[in-house]
Order: sequence, then structure tokens, then C-alpha cells
Amino acid sequence: MDIKARPKAETPATGTAPDPSHAQPLLGRVAVVTGGSRGIGATIAKELAASGATVVVNYVRGAEAAAGIVAQIEAAGGHAGTEGADVSDFDQVGAMFGRVKEKYGRLDVLVNNAGILRDRTFKKMSITDWHEVINTNLSSVMYCCNVAVPMLLDNGWGRIINISSFVGQMGNFGQANYSAAKAGILGFTKTLAIELARYNITVNAVCPGFVETEMWSSVPPNIQAKILERIPMHRVAKAEEIARGVRFLAVEGDYMTGQSLNINGGVYMGW
Repeated sequence: MDIKARPKAETPATGTAPDPSHAQPLLGRVAVVTGGSRGIGATIAKELAASGATVVVNYVRGAEAAAGIVAQIEAAGGHAGTEGADVSDFDQVGAMFGRVKEKYGRLDVLVNNAGILRDRTFKKMSITDWHEVINTNLSSVMYCCNVAVPMLLDNGWGRIINISSFVGQMGNFGQANYSAAKAGILGFTKTLAIELARYNITVNAVCPGFVETEMWSSVPPNIQAKILERIPMHRVAKAEEIARGVRFLAVEGDYMTGQSLNINGGVYMGW
């Protein structure tokens, strides 16, 4: 599905920040959300579209689900399109952003959300388990930024928002690969923030705790109960709460860069 171009009059001036008081502060902006066909990514896509952005919903296998998210966005009066690409493959990433540039001519917001799980205790974790998670969850962030940053530099303004996790901050049993990838995202975020600040491009991370998604629903009730005991607020997050954090960084976080926005119910309270 092609991205629908907006009238030129709605295109924001180069280097200007969105007006958070505006009903649609991201009007005229183009946002790419990787892994946007389901879960947190789908909710982020809808939130950014509701704020006026034209949203590219990236997927790797969920073409039908991605089209469904686009249909929901358009039914609500928003603008969106789909782009299939495996973000763990640099060539596919380059081709995807090339199509985005050709279709719309710009990029303003990048949300690196794509991720997978291959949970095993370390003694049972295979090399394949390791590489699949590192490539999809961490290398993809570098690949997407590598191609997207020149497009953001053309605007003189940009927002990169990387979805990490509290697991990258404190670790978690059976997730050595996942915690390494999510911790790597935090280090990458800080370094890129330092390098891009002079160009009016902010780079931040969002670190969700446990979130009410299909993955959470698949957890047995007895395990859910044990997890909830660990969370001071005694509930998991709604995907909408994570999406609102992303929107805040895209719209109102002008003086925030290199930061980790923790939305976790108190399960991790590090400095």
C-alpha cells in the first residue's frame, strides 16, 4: 500500500519543531515504525498517525496485519502505508527507506521497535538463538539509523526513538540474548544522541516493563501472578501508555536526548 502524499502546504518548514498545542502537531511529518504490524508497534503507529504524521508500518511477515493497522488509521482520518522488509537485513533496510524517500520525499521520525524473543537459559541457548535476537533487536537499530540519519539531516530536524526494555537495564532470567540487545540499544542511543544533537536531531529510548500484548496473554496465569508480585503497581502496562511516551518524545521532548524513558510500573528504579 502506497503512502499517500500530503499537499505541499502542509509540509513543515525545515528545522521547525512541532507545536504540542496543535491538535495534530506532527502534521506533514513522515514516521517509520519498524515491527509496526502488531503489539506495541501497531499502537505506536496509530498514536503517531492520530498526531498527524503519515506513518509507514513496517512488517516482515505480517502483511495482512500491517494492512489492517493502515485501514484502522485511515478509517480514523489518518494517513499510512505499509513496507515489508526484514530489518535484520541491511540490504532490505536500505531498499525500504529508498522507497519511503521516493514515495514521500522525506523522513522525520524513526521508531526502532522491531524485536523477537528466543528465551533460553544460557546453558541451553544456541548460537542461532543469540544471533537471531542480536541481529533483529540490536543490529536492526544500527541499520535503520544508518540509512535514516542522512534523510533526517536533510530536514535539519528529526526524532529517533528506540524501544529498549527494563530487561536491558536489570537483566532477566533466561534472556541473556534479549538483555544484551536491549542494553546495547541504550549505549547506542546515548552515543548517537551526542553526535546528532548539533543537527537538531534527538535520540532517545523508551524502556517498557511488562506490557499487555498477545505475548503477555500467552503467559500462563500462575506465571503472570508471580510477575505481578514483582511490579509495585501490580499491573502490566497498556500498549497505549508506551505509545504516549513515544509521542511525547516525538512532539514535546525537544530538550531531551540520550535519555531512557522508563514506563515500567516501578519494576526497575535505577538512577
